[in-house]
Amino acid sequence: MAFTLPDLPYDFAALEPHIDARTMEIHHGKHHAGYTTKLNAALEQHPELQGVAIEDLLRNLHSVPAGIRGAVRDNGGGYANHALFWQVMGPDQGEPSDALKDAIHASYTDREAMYEAFSTAAATRFGSGWAWMVVDGFGKIQIYSTANQDSPYYSNHTPILGLDVWEHAYYLNYQNLRPDYISAFFNVINWTKVSELYAAAT
Repeated sequence: MAFTLPDLPYDFAALEPHIDARTMEIHHGKHHAGYTTKLNAALEQHPELQGVAIEDLLRNLHSVPAGIRGAVRDNGGGYANHALFWQVMGPDQGEPSDALKDAIHASYTDREAMYEAFSTAAATRFGSGWAWMVVDGFGKIQIYSTANQDSPYYSNHTPILGLDVWEHAYYLNYQNLRPDYISAFFNVINWTKVSELYAAAT
């Protein structure tokens, strides 16, 4: 198998009351596992791609054979997006590094303004998708959203913070109240990990 489902770095209940254990269990064990299985199934046809890092597959999606490109886009995006999502959350928030604080301030004045921009991106994404904070090709912070399981890697951006706004990510607890889920997410961001990802991206 080219890819394996990564373990959660914490217990299913570790993010409560903000994200409930049952949602985490289903989201990780069913949805992320499903993307993993379907990605591997697509790559069975092209074993030469099985050793390629998911980030490189998505950055070079145009080079993936046309017959599996759609499956790699959808399921590879789902695999990569969720793998990041679990990492950037946790029961211990920490604080952004000085370098990340400076980058946030350079693009969005302060963390509160960044939260507002991120919340808007997440709340206004029509239907299913993700909100992102990324490092662009110039080393600057950008915030935007993508549809479905589309990845910032397609644009050669490096995601360092992502929020899943598909209904399966929040519906058990929040039903149609996506803004409440977005607000709750800010209580479980693992800023230590986000800072590490920022340092690696720059």
